[in-house]
Amino acid sequence: MHIARTGRGVAASTAATAALAVAALVTAPLAGVTTAAPAAVPHTKAVPAVVGHTLVHGVASPLTSEQCQAKWHIACYNPLQYRTAYNLDPLYKKGITGKGRTIVIVDSFGSPTVQHDLDVYSKQFGLPSTKIKLVKWGKVPPFDPKNSDMTGWAGETSLDVEMAHAVAPDAKIVLVETAVSETEGTTGLPEMMNAEKYLIDHGVGDVISQSFGATENTFPGFDKGDFSSIKNLRYAFQDANRKHVTVLASSGDGGATDLMADGKTYYKKRVNSWPSSDPLVTSIGGTQLHLNDEGQRVKPDSVYNDYGAGGGGQSHVFTRPGFQNGVKNVVGTRRGTPDVSMAAAVNGGAWVYSSFDPTATGWDVSGGTSEASPLFSGIIALADQAAGHRVGNINGALYGILRQKNSGIVDVNDGTDNSYEGVTGYKAVKGYDMATGVGTVDALRFVSALAEASRHG
Repeated sequence: MHIARTGRGVAASTAATAALAVAALVTAPLAGVTTAAPAAVPHTKAVPAVVGHTLVHGVASPLTSEQCQAKWHIACYNPLQYRTAYNLDPLYKKGITGKGRTIVIVDSFGSPTVQHDLDVYSKQFGLPSTKIKLVKWGKVPPFDPKNSDMTGWAGETSLDVEMAHAVAPDAKIVLVETAVSETEGTTGLPEMMNAEKYLIDHGVGDVISQSFGATENTFPGFDKGDFSSIKNLRYAFQDANRKHVTVLASSGDGGATDLMADGKTYYKKRVNSWPSSDPLVTSIGGTQLHLNDEGQRVKPDSVYNDYGAGGGGQSHVFTRPGFQNGVKNVVGTRRGTPDVSMAAAVNGGAWVYSSFDPTATGWDVSGGTSEASPLFSGIIALADQAAGHRVGNINGALYGILRQKNSGIVDVNDGTDNSYEGVTGYKAVKGYDMATGVGTVDALRFVSALAEASRHG
């Protein structure tokens, strides 16, 4: 089983073109992949979702979208543009900023400079910074900037923390750093789930953002129809469901397909990934925003499909949950993903600051659905504050308010799709689809509708 994190990684120099970045994505091995362990003890390496989705790296200061288009032929966005695009400013004016709420982010190894980097990011865009609470789970090794596995996760950490903060600037952030990224046996994914369960049991965190995923087909026993290796890892999510903690996961960057166990080759058929496919998790897919420098849309959102594509499709492990009965004509008898989508395209990526790599300190443009999940975690923190309590597992409410007018759900239906690596995907059409889920959000209306639905849930 291979865990791909869903977002940044193959770094192009500031003078590189998008075409060079594409070539790098095709030829470069993903960071952190090791040789297979003996068959008796299946082991897999977790690779940050952000790997492969950074075109611009180590720039001295952020540029405007117009400048990015001229220099690199991509759009690039800052948090002030996101505030306009997602209609967040009216919420902030009402005092709904995430205050009193806590976002938990889980990443292997973390980043030694994450607090400094968030402070620089916040100052650049006039945001209040926040003190990150670090939780080291297991014997986290000293950070080595020459270790590509660690730097990949550090890039993921920077992206996760800064995107969550961009949307919910007054929310507290708890960063869980786990000791290894191997994902079978007693470490890796079990380690991540143990950390999550511990925090849930101790009342830490209202929403958990997971920017990683592993193709269902790569779990031990899958090919024999034995899904116990996945189902035995669900304990943290079951606990979260009981304690009304919202759990999010990136839907992946492989469109309707995803990576095989080698971490480099894509399946030539439609597959799905866990934990995004878990019915106790809200799966966060990807869109491409088309904004001007003020953050206003110049055309409607599209499906993220450039240097990766928004993950989506039918689970081969989980049957259709009750909350998707209203979209059974789309998902059939299986759990369908994603549920909802946020910005993820690299052409339209987010400015992120990092200094963990002394050879490339500065600003990057990053994308992938590992951008989308922390963005949406900020939305949940706002809804928690607006409701005055945790909104908890939102899947029932999400599909319930889909039928309401003025729910804040914005349909993505421009006919673009998440076909990728030769595997035909799904089109963004009217209503729910397996390219963007129910669509994206107008935060002012969505936060209010979600808070109200949670009161009656």
